[in-house]
Amino acid sequence: MKSCRFLLLIFLMTGIAGKLTATVRLPAVISNNMVLQQKATPALWGTAGAGKTVTVQTSWDKKTYLAKADSEGNWKVKVKTASYGGPYVITIAEDNTITLENVLVGDVWLCSGQSNMEMPLAGWGKILNYEEEISNADHPSIRLLQATHVTANQPQKELEVRNNGWDICTPATVAEFSSVAYFFAREIYEKTKIPIGLIHSSWGGTIAEAWTSYETLQQLPDFAAAAAKIKATPKTDKAAFEGLMAEWNAKKQAADKGMQNGKAVWAAAGLNTADWKQMQLPGLVEDNGLPGFDGVIWFKRKITIPDNWQAGDLTLSLGPVDDDDITWFNGEQIGATEGWNKERVYTIPAGLIRKGENELTVRVTDNGNGGGIYGNAAQLFIKNGTGQKVALSGNWQYKTSFALTDLPPAPENPENPNRPTVLYNAMIYPIINYTIKGAIWYQGESNAGRAYQYRQLFPAMIRDWRSKFSSGDFPFYFVQLANFMKRSETPAASAWAELREAQLMTTGLPHTGMATIIDIGDAGDIHPKNKQEVGRRLALIALNKDYKKKVEYSGPLYKSQQINNGQIILTFDHAAGMKAAGEKLTGFAIAGTDQQFHWADAVVKGNTIIVTAAAVKQPVAVRYAWGDNPEANLVNSAGLPAAPFRTDRWEGVTRNAK
Repeated sequence: MKSCRFLLLIFLMTGIAGKLTATVRLPAVISNNMVLQQKATPALWGTAGAGKTVTVQTSWDKKTYLAKADSEGNWKVKVKTASYGGPYVITIAEDNTITLENVLVGDVWLCSGQSNMEMPLAGWGKILNYEEEISNADHPSIRLLQATHVTANQPQKELEVRNNGWDICTPATVAEFSSVAYFFAREIYEKTKIPIGLIHSSWGGTIAEAWTSYETLQQLPDFAAAAAKIKATPKTDKAAFEGLMAEWNAKKQAADKGMQNGKAVWAAAGLNTADWKQMQLPGLVEDNGLPGFDGVIWFKRKITIPDNWQAGDLTLSLGPVDDDDITWFNGEQIGATEGWNKERVYTIPAGLIRKGENELTVRVTDNGNGGGIYGNAAQLFIKNGTGQKVALSGNWQYKTSFALTDLPPAPENPENPNRPTVLYNAMIYPIINYTIKGAIWYQGESNAGRAYQYRQLFPAMIRDWRSKFSSGDFPFYFVQLANFMKRSETPAASAWAELREAQLMTTGLPHTGMATIIDIGDAGDIHPKNKQEVGRRLALIALNKDYKKKVEYSGPLYKSQQINNGQIILTFDHAAGMKAAGEKLTGFAIAGTDQQFHWADAVVKGNTIIVTAAAVKQPVAVRYAWGDNPEANLVNSAGLPAAPFRTDRWEGVTRNAK
């Protein structure tokens, strides 16, 4: 009898499970508020009972579409859209019914790259006038789909997203969204009134090969073996990694001279700091006496609290710190945060505050690339309850505790995003069925040290995406790297200049375009704040090429050179109204056959520029805006800057980098 009841229970449970799996289920990318690509046959897909027929009804054309689920329950149907409009309703039914409401038909743009694409209006980004921009971001015809950060060794079926689907653009939803993507969409919508859907799938600090498929990387010798190894690893061994990481962290803690037996001895108030050095903050440590440094650095600053401040808790703001920090006030810990893109705002309890002089200590861990307390001066302060502030920018004391090079290499994180294919698998592949208008891209900083390699990798990635998406040879527009880091006093080699060159070369692919922003970067901030102009310049390309608006979309582009009597005469495309954005042209350098460049004089003559240098009697080559942070000011009548270029093909500093 017991066995019969057991069999009956199994039967009932199986029936219930079967009933549950028979219901229609949709991926998060197909939800209320979504935008479907206009004048196309966009796909809708999901799961249902194996062999079941799914019915899809669309309100814009009042048509019914049928799709039969395969043996695993997967189904897909293509619907037909006309010109933009809405809102519409889509009904999807089998054993259950799902009604998708407030659907718009318009243009869908995929927005990807690294941190400058990820940079939000608020949060760690705080772009120019961010509070005003957010309060004005009431655009119900712009829709936002925000992918979350996730990696995968093999292609995944579903995209993980914020809020389980599409958001309507409002001040509440846009604040943590990509600022470049938003301003791009806003400019297009204001000029066309076409609803815009933005799929934002980016990740700060990531490399282009992570966004490229296994199949394409197999055709690139530099990446084939690494991509194959990842593909052959079916599952990340997180437990094993955590064990190895715990061992490595123990070695890291032991190496920290500022910590003894778990106690922060360098945070002690009154510590003798005679051997500590001085550094101007905010700023990256690599630009302030510690080139190439990765590791732990301690900062100290003495602070005098004004006598007229009433007793009470105070607020400390450090701005963003790259990567992690622990912060003490008068020897007592008041905060700790992990993550380079998070602002540090800590409370200083009233009980820790002394009359007169106080001491602030910040332990910064830099795990790679740039590091330090790197925001802007306005973000460093202590304030009281009434809003009065004491500024903390300026000279701080610092002392390095150890460099990562002092330790054995850290264990490789199986979820590290900077591995070939893993972001394509998790954050691009799940949406290749979603019909898009085009893509915008802002990335390259993390590949700058391998710029020559990027000449092949970046176009391959673009072709890769186009081959995978049903949208085919879609428009792909990207941002050339901004000016950044310390300005060189003399013409010098530059990996960043070579990466910009690789980006410029990529415009040779059909249906591509490049927004040059060599004029709006920031020497001390790899994340320049003027994202409004970045988005606008990307939008200008789309408005001209895709929306047929008569707008200039590019600054001057080098075309050819002619050498004549010690002069080099340069011609350009997009040259109308060429001029200096200043008193005279800057940024030009000239060299002879010795390949030694000297700053040059340059003057505009019609649609040409004549370049000369007294130090070079027989010039053979010109470079313009060739450096990490060049002083360059050539623009056209639209005020758009000329793209950096060189007329030579001499070997660069990244030629053999792998």
